[in-house]
Amino acid sequence: MLRRRLPFSLSVAAALTLGAGLAATALLALAVARLEDDKHALAFQQRATVRVAAIRQGLDEAVEVVTVTNQLFATVHPVTRRQFHDFTQPLLQRYPFIQAFNFHRLVSGAEREAAEAELGQVVPGTRITEMGPQGRHLAPPRARYSVVDYLEPMQGNEAAFGLSVSPNAQVMNALDQATASGRAAATGLLSLAQDKRPQGGFEVIMPVYRPGAALGSADQRRAALIGDTAAIIRARDLVDKILRGADLHADQGVHLAVYATAGTDPAHLVYASVGLDAAMREHAALGPLRRWATARHRERHSAALEVAGQPWTVVVSAAPRPVLHNHPGGAFTLAGGLLFTLLMAAFVHTLVQRSRRVQLLVDERTADLKLSNQRLIDDVLARRRTEAALQESEQRFRQLVTMSSDWYWEQDADLRFIDITGGLGEKGGFAAGPLIGRTRWETVPGMQESDWGKSHMAQLLAREAFTDLAYETVDENGETRWFSINGEPVFDAGGVFRGYRGTGTDITARKLTEQRIQHIAQHDVLTGLPNRSLLQDRLGQAVAYSQRCERPVWVLLIDLDRFKFVNDSMGHKAGDVLLMTIAARLRAALRDTDTVARLSGDEFVAILTEHAEERLQADVVRRLMDAVAQPVPLGTKEFFVTCSIGVAVFPTDGTPADSLIEHADIAMYRAKKLGRNNFQFYTPAMNDEAQERVRIESALRSALERKEFVLHYQPQVNLASGQIVGMEALIRWQHPELGVVAPNRFISVAEETGLIVPIGAWVMRTACAQNKAWQDAGLGMLRVAVNLSARQFGAPDLLAEIRDVLAQTGLAPALLEIELTESLFMSDVTLAVELLHSMKSLGVNLSIDDFGTGYSSLSYLSRFPIDVLKIDRSFVSDITRDANDAAIVASIIALAHNLKLSVIAEGVETTEQLDYLRRHGCDEMQGYFFSRPLAAPAFEALLRERASLAPATVAVSAVQDAAAEV
Repeated sequence: MLRRRLPFSLSVAAALTLGAGLAATALLALAVARLEDDKHALAFQQRATVRVAAIRQGLDEAVEVVTVTNQLFATVHPVTRRQFHDFTQPLLQRYPFIQAFNFHRLVSGAEREAAEAELGQVVPGTRITEMGPQGRHLAPPRARYSVVDYLEPMQGNEAAFGLSVSPNAQVMNALDQATASGRAAATGLLSLAQDKRPQGGFEVIMPVYRPGAALGSADQRRAALIGDTAAIIRARDLVDKILRGADLHADQGVHLAVYATAGTDPAHLVYASVGLDAAMREHAALGPLRRWATARHRERHSAALEVAGQPWTVVVSAAPRPVLHNHPGGAFTLAGGLLFTLLMAAFVHTLVQRSRRVQLLVDERTADLKLSNQRLIDDVLARRRTEAALQESEQRFRQLVTMSSDWYWEQDADLRFIDITGGLGEKGGFAAGPLIGRTRWETVPGMQESDWGKSHMAQLLAREAFTDLAYETVDENGETRWFSINGEPVFDAGGVFRGYRGTGTDITARKLTEQRIQHIAQHDVLTGLPNRSLLQDRLGQAVAYSQRCERPVWVLLIDLDRFKFVNDSMGHKAGDVLLMTIAARLRAALRDTDTVARLSGDEFVAILTEHAEERLQADVVRRLMDAVAQPVPLGTKEFFVTCSIGVAVFPTDGTPADSLIEHADIAMYRAKKLGRNNFQFYTPAMNDEAQERVRIESALRSALERKEFVLHYQPQVNLASGQIVGMEALIRWQHPELGVVAPNRFISVAEETGLIVPIGAWVMRTACAQNKAWQDAGLGMLRVAVNLSARQFGAPDLLAEIRDVLAQTGLAPALLEIELTESLFMSDVTLAVELLHSMKSLGVNLSIDDFGTGYSSLSYLSRFPIDVLKIDRSFVSDITRDANDAAIVASIIALAHNLKLSVIAEGVETTEQLDYLRRHGCDEMQGYFFSRPLAAPAFEALLRERASLAPATVAVSAVQDAAAEV
């Protein structure tokens, strides 16, 4: 019996287990601690980012306050001290961090005495002073002073009244920077005359220019400079309000420091979190062990901000935290790993002892098994040799199977079949018996007359071998089959020809697949019509036919008019059914010699060729339109879809063959523009219109930036009092090259391209600002009406935009009227009702423009929070001649009054129209009878003249210009 010692002692195995466990525990604990550090770092980064974003937004808002204040001087001339007081009081209450608002007036040395006299009327004894090292003193003679003329609030800031800041380099540099850039500029930290704290605040400055002066360049702005508006801001109070407003001031886990400079110079420290210095001193005073136990987190985030041109720095750092507090997972992992390591070491100790006993038994049996193992090895080797022989036999079999075909055949010297074996009957659709004794051309109809058959028979006569000969035939079931055959001649020992033998394969599936691929490549998958690729080939053939036979070819581009409505209301599956139905109708309505293809989406193209027995006429196009217009059943409903068709004719002067589809497309869009459901033949003038549209679109994209748009205002007159009570803002485009572009030429382009959204926003902002300026000038509390486009109505930020315009311009919401057309909200009434109520909650007035021309519905009208109905000019123009229009106008007025709505009649141009509207109680009117749309200066002059409508019927001179109102 053999005895051997184990290769490893118990102490070594246990030591290795213990060491490996401790190493793994340490690595895992470090990894968990690293993950916890990353988690804390990410959380800190998020908190720091929130604070930086809040401070950035708050600083931008503070700068915006100065911009708003400056607008007072830009829109009102001159600004009185009372107006300045009334304008700044709400801002001071809203922004308590602002020490004061002031207006620095530029005073020359010659104007000093008069300026001091004016200042003395506000605060007796006031002289122009300056700040020096010893404080405030009388200003010495200078060429120019920048004097604090307007100051709000006066209380607490008396020391700054009459102060000249022209010696202050920071203030004057900021003013020069603002003048050069056209934007607000800020100073660095300043010592304020009204604040004893050193460097307690900073100023944000915007220049004020002489009214009407040119401001296109920096030199022009410097020449037009008459002063500036400034806000003196207490820097620490500003940052503290920002943090408190965002509820970020009470977080003890984050320390914040704000510097009014590009670095972290303590001399420019604006704000520091409560306890920041104390926490740093307390951490530094700890011993090494306690400092490690309360390790300061290494996270620190620094961000650079720009406050009106001045760099600021925000530093966010994490407060010290205990190590165990930061790493509970790591500590738990470490403790658990140590415990698991000790248990595993004990378990290994037990296994080693047991293994020693087992090893002794194994050694005893090993010698006995060696002889048996040798015998088994010999048996295995013999088995492997047998398996190799079997694998070689299987490989030869697989090669034979791979080289074999579906069937084998033999022919005699007369080329008649004498033997056919294999799967011809199962796979080829032929029984082998009837083929014996017959030649191949006797079994394949038409082979002798075909080119391939003649070529193959020539090969046979030449006794040549052939491969992959493919031919088409019909099997016993009448189905088309494709076969591929290979063959070689057979000669006896004396070289005498004995016949042919070879193989055959059924390749029908492959041929059908190739045909399907070819069909898919050239046909639309949904409708089965030719696609664009095959369409170009057919068009080329048609043009060649036209040139050869000297007969015209028509290319029709057919576009469905209401396909998008079907897709949106019934879904894409219904849209696919509609397209397949229309495709079938188009094929049925045309001749077999014509081509109809699907171009894309809901567009189809038809190619019609003229023959001697049948000339092409417009009736063919009408027949296509009638076929499309038939009702289409979709589910339980029937839909009526019309089409617009553009026709291009070849040959025609100016119509090259490769432009036929393009010209048909232009004609189709012309048909859509004329109201849809009609057809138009292409003319060169249409291409000019398309080119003009491209020019309009290109120029329109930069018109807003170049300030080419202006607003005209048409007064709205109360018929009872005859006074002007409002106006409608109408856009005009003054292009430097195109001249005055009529709205009907560019509004539709703006709608299609989406440019109507920024243009509409500009119209609303400009109209509200102009109305507010006229109110401030004492010209009355007028209501301004602004049209809202479909794109604007569907914009997600519409309510926020209206709210911002009202806030920034200061216009009362009740003096803004938003005009809507009925078509804007008929597609989704529920959503429209919700949006209109939200708009109404802002306090604005809502009116329906062109009432009666759209999809009017009394049930919808009762649900909408509408204030005004506007009667379209198409009804007003004929109320004295057409009884139907007169009845419609009277009905609209009665309907509106019953619903407690006001009524405005548009397009009033004659005394008779005015009298009719008065008799039936119409509330207001607008039109050329009273005034055409006027530019802002002319409209202001009309208001100053207090023009009004005579209370009784008075003949008024007819208006000479019949330009359409928009």
